[in-house]
Amino acid sequence: MDGEGTSRTGVRRAPFRALRLVARAAVDYALPPRCPGCGVIVGEDRQFCLSCWSSLHFLDGPACARCSIPLPTALPGGAVECGACMADAPPFDGAPAAVAYGPVARTVALRLKYGRRTGHARLMAQLMARPLAALGSSEEMLLVPVPLHRWRLWSRGFNQAALVAEALARLTGAAHDPHLLIRARATAALRGKGRRERERIVAGAFALAPDARARAAGRHLVLVDDVHASGATLRAASRALRRSGAARISALSWARVVPDALMTSNIFDFASLDSDIGDERTAR
Repeated sequence: MDGEGTSRTGVRRAPFRALRLVARAAVDYALPPRCPGCGVIVGEDRQFCLSCWSSLHFLDGPACARCSIPLPTALPGGAVECGACMADAPPFDGAPAAVAYGPVARTVALRLKYGRRTGHARLMAQLMARPLAALGSSEEMLLVPVPLHRWRLWSRGFNQAALVAEALARLTGAAHDPHLLIRARATAALRGKGRRERERIVAGAFALAPDARARAAGRHLVLVDDVHASGATLRAASRALRRSGAARISALSWARVVPDALMTSNIFDFASLDSDIGDERTAR
């Protein structure tokens, strides 16, 4: 009897499955999936074309044990910190990113942020899952998106970091809390500012939610953001999270600005960079 019932249910559902396939084919014909990097037609949603995929630089090589900035070569002796971290350690333990900031990574981030291509958040999360796993067990993690001030949230309609964190949580099973950290005050744009000025602008910009300690105590908090430029925003947010009683704080980004100075020993100028790099016109 059970087998017969199951068979009948499968027969009844078959027309609906066929209808979905037909509908999907019609949508793909009218609105074919396109590469999120350049817009050419591709075979599946959230899939890069070969050219854009090949141009992505995945950050899975040797890196500083503290801030995760890539190092030119692996050094013996296990965990190694870069000179900047040894001189002034950041308030987080590990800040990996999926890819280096470049033309394709920039386009994906801007189309999510300003072009309202919210599906890009799932694409970014898929490639961020690997560096997230390298930070530790997902069972101990609590993903915390870098918050927007309410004025910015009202004008944009969504927080891109929160969309990425939510997609990561669904993909990895890690818990996430989009309201643990709040943006206590609006801040001036960081674009065009030097490192010290950036630090001054975001100092004290973040605060904990009233019941944050009960939600975060003893947890491994992972800040989630789209672009890691100078790191001023991540450092300011991490300092606020340290008051939550968390056991550990890390950060994770879609793309990280990796200066050529790592290879040439030249001083890298962050003045033209921002975690909100670009403008709305380039996201179209």
